[in-house]
Amino acid sequence: MSKGRRIEELIYSSWENVFYNSVGTYLQYINLKLSKQIKSEPLSKHIKIVGGYAFKSSEYKNNGIPVIRISDFNNEQIVLNDVVYYKESKELEKYELHKNDIIIALTGGTIAKLAIVQKGLGKLYLNQRVGKFEVLNPDEFEMEYVYWIARSVQNIIKSLAWGAAIPNVSPKQIEEIKFPIPNKKIQKGIINFLNALKLNKIDSKKKYFNEEVEAKIISLQRKQINGNEIKFEIYQQLDNVKQLRQAFLKEAMQGKLVPQNPKDEPSIKLLRKIKNEKFKNLIGKKEKPLPEIKPEEIPFKIPKNWVWCRFGEIIISMTNGIYKEDKYFNTDGVGCFRMYNIKNGKINFENIKRMILSEREISTYALKENDLLLNRVNSIELLGKSALIKKLNEPFVFESKNIRVRLVFKEKTAPFINYLFQTPIVKDQILKSFTKVTGQASISQEKLFPIIIPLPPLPEQKRIVTKLEELMKYCDELEQSIKQSKEQNEKLLQTVLREALTKS
Repeated sequence: MSKGRRIEELIYSSWENVFYNSVGTYLQYINLKLSKQIKSEPLSKHIKIVGGYAFKSSEYKNNGIPVIRISDFNNEQIVLNDVVYYKESKELEKYELHKNDIIIALTGGTIAKLAIVQKGLGKLYLNQRVGKFEVLNPDEFEMEYVYWIARSVQNIIKSLAWGAAIPNVSPKQIEEIKFPIPNKKIQKGIINFLNALKLNKIDSKKKYFNEEVEAKIISLQRKQINGNEIKFEIYQQLDNVKQLRQAFLKEAMQGKLVPQNPKDEPSIKLLRKIKNEKFKNLIGKKEKPLPEIKPEEIPFKIPKNWVWCRFGEIIISMTNGIYKEDKYFNTDGVGCFRMYNIKNGKINFENIKRMILSEREISTYALKENDLLLNRVNSIELLGKSALIKKLNEPFVFESKNIRVRLVFKEKTAPFINYLFQTPIVKDQILKSFTKVTGQASISQEKLFPIIIPLPPLPEQKRIVTKLEELMKYCDELEQSIKQSKEQNEKLLQTVLREALTKS
């Protein structure tokens, strides 16, 4: 594909996405202008919202008539992959769906999502908490105009339901929303205008329904596109910072970030000392021997005074966190670090939850300075993220989805190993070893032990960590500056849309 064609596709995609994200506001603006000439009336005078039937889940069948629930439609289409079935009944005819029916979710996290029933699906039943738009007088409407009314309803519903623990709206609440319903000629003009705008094929010589309103909406769309391009640029910048971080880390882990000092004690001697220290700490305990590192396992060359080793060779202990289902509190008890508190190699102290624990439990799961906290259950992208525990002002424990790792000579080695866990050297090995547990990825202690890692001399570890701290601080400041620009851009876009409505 040529570069020009690719750019054209990106522009088209951006235009269409902006249109669909903003069309609710455009329709509100159209309705505001229409209401100055046409009396607004409750939707119930023209359209009813018919709710579905409360089917009993205990009576679902393996075959029969598909029952359309909220989970069975997405992207404005019905998907029959995971439907449930019900026996056919004459009493349920009024809950049947037909081709081109428009339905809307009345509850839940996807409240107000729409679907248009496609042809060829056969007989369908409508479940409770899904509403169907039923036109009282079909001669009053261009049928596609009902769809655009439904799009108008979406934003209003979300504002009605906002703030509730479970967003919820009733058919009656939708029917009470007032709309100016224009004649079919104006409806057709609005339909043609919106479809042309969606495809970026507006005929500048043509009046669709109202020149002033059309010009305003086209201007809003273009401003949104400009804002979207700025947003895209900002995301590119954020991605560049992410890549910059990884470039610094890669250089560090290959021995290219700071100069080697020939006077540093070689890592082979450090590893020997670590093994001796570990032996003293593990007297009387058995540990499964780790396999020797094969040449084909080594991903890249390292300096001569470095050494490759298994992660398990430098560990004194690994402990999974405490599990107490639904035992979190906001103010009482001991602070507990969850997987959400591990971010970019550090502990994020926002939204700390607490647990009521015994002294024995606190002692068993307490975190100490220079412990490493590894995330063992998460999405695939976040699995294995780490944080270095700094000095804590109060006791903290950790949840079961994390692992506490204590290293030999942890005061000296933990800062470097924490950075190491933020690189593909470790992450790629984790991705080869994870398993799936209840829809999430999981890595066990057993799978972490054999991971191979590069180990520099202690003085060089210290130099690397010092340099990385300096560079990561620079990246943090750069990222913060870009995020502030992103927030300002988003506020500006919202202001543009809001002013269009308030000044009309």
